[in-house]
Amino acid sequence: MAYLKAELSNRSKYHISKHRYYELKHFCMQYKEWKDMYYRLSEFPDHYGKLYAGYTQNADPTDRVATMRVELDRNIKLIEHCAQNADPDIGKFILKAVTEDLAFPTLQTVYDIPCGKDMYYDRYRKFYWLLSQEKGLS
Repeated sequence: MAYLKAELSNRSKYHISKHRYYELKHFCMQYKEWKDMYYRLSEFPDHYGKLYAGYTQNADPTDRVATMRVELDRNIKLIEHCAQNADPDIGKFILKAVTEDLAFPTLQTVYDIPCGKDMYYDRYRKFYWLLSQEKGLS
């Protein structure tokens, strides 16, 4: 059985269920893949439009690429927006943590995050709460 982190108390201002948290966490872990795909679709639209033919039901490769790029861009910007809104001063650290699965000690020692653990985890929870609000029910 996989280990799941303890759920935040219902009294927490940033409460989301543990399963919603893991859904959002895995959503964020796709960020780098989305950025890579967005780049490939921008640089080589004809090649990748044909390669990802099964991605949508659109028959036109140009329309298919455009649809894919819009969806990828929306997901990328959603994560970036929520990280900035969680805290403008440490948003770039939150973005790095949630998209690369980095723990606070790594942010502190390798990336020199300019805040303490309590503040970071408060904003980290706020990020996931904001993302949950923005995404609505999936």
